[in-house]
Amino acid sequence: MPRAGLTRDRVVAAAADLADEVGLENVSLSALARRFGVKDASLYSHVRNLQDLRTRLALLVGGEMIDRIAVAVAGRSGRDALAAFAGAYREYALQHPGRYAATSIQVDQSLVADSPAMRRTAEITYGMLRAYDLHEPDLTDAVRLLRATFHGYCALESSGGFAAARDVRASWDKTIAALHIALENWPREQKHAD
Repeated sequence: MPRAGLTRDRVVAAAADLADEVGLENVSLSALARRFGVKDASLYSHVRNLQDLRTRLALLVGGEMIDRIAVAVAGRSGRDALAAFAGAYREYALQHPGRYAATSIQVDQSLVADSPAMRRTAEITYGMLRAYDLHEPDLTDAVRLLRATFHGYCALESSGGFAAARDVRASWDKTIAALHIALENWPREQKHAD
């Protein structure tokens, strides 16, 4: 029987908070149980196991992140939308390092397809890229470039990986400007006549 007051949403939200406090790698069912003052077994009415918890955490974080990005890009296009998207992404990653780490958790594609947050992420990302007139497979390649650049930059910044005297924000702004130029001049996939 589920413990009074505990719900799946509360358990996952507590895991997100705990990830920000102690790091995603230190989130365990035992640590969550201690937070709620219950035995580990009490959580199994809400999540199947640690992998299920991590999957739900990744989906929650994806929703939180895209909500922020959506607000930032609303009414913008082109370079302005790209800069707003990137800025909201970076801000979330730096403010919520434990939650952000959950964005790298591999989630079963059937769960991604069923997730409104993940569908919204694709819609907003592709919408932001609409100004660059990219089509598949170039669109997927561009999304991968952006994700790799944003993630790499945020990971290096949060770990203190930028030791040079140059202002990190100035380098970020140059990175966004360079991405904009790359997207405007994308090496488009040639369609072959059969």
